[in-house]
Amino acid sequence: MMKTIQTETIIASPQDKIWKLLTDFNGYGDWNPFIIKISGDLKVGSTLHVTMSIEGRDPAALQPKVLSVVEKEKFCWRGRLGIPGMFQGTHYFTLEEIETGKTRFIHGEIFKGFMVGIILRRIGKQTLDGFEKMNQALKEKAEN
Repeated sequence: MMKTIQTETIIASPQDKIWKLLTDFNGYGDWNPFIIKISGDLKVGSTLHVTMSIEGRDPAALQPKVLSVVEKEKFCWRGRLGIPGMFQGTHYFTLEEIETGKTRFIHGEIFKGFMVGIILRRIGKQTLDGFEKMNQALKEKAEN
């Protein structure tokens, strides 16, 4: 089974400024209500240490692997729960310049595995809300 949750927002800020905010992992605790802590090297094959805050649940600590990094455009990682094939998520951030000083921020995750339906029935809405809260916080930070 596969399911995607994707959000996007337009940010009145240049792509490179938004990229700097997204890749400054030390600063996440200052502005990000969804990914409250992140550390590690943003390079393909590296393991990140990510703590996500989903409303109504204890913070979740994950250790995903970085799959792709394209400077100032996108990066993504993949994490999993349990045994292979049970539940994995490919989390991605994409920046698209739509005009000078204006950027489309796309934030999503592709979920796969035999437990996707069950898990997303429990946390799908809160995950979507977390993405949207992060997007809004990033927009506010980048535009100020």
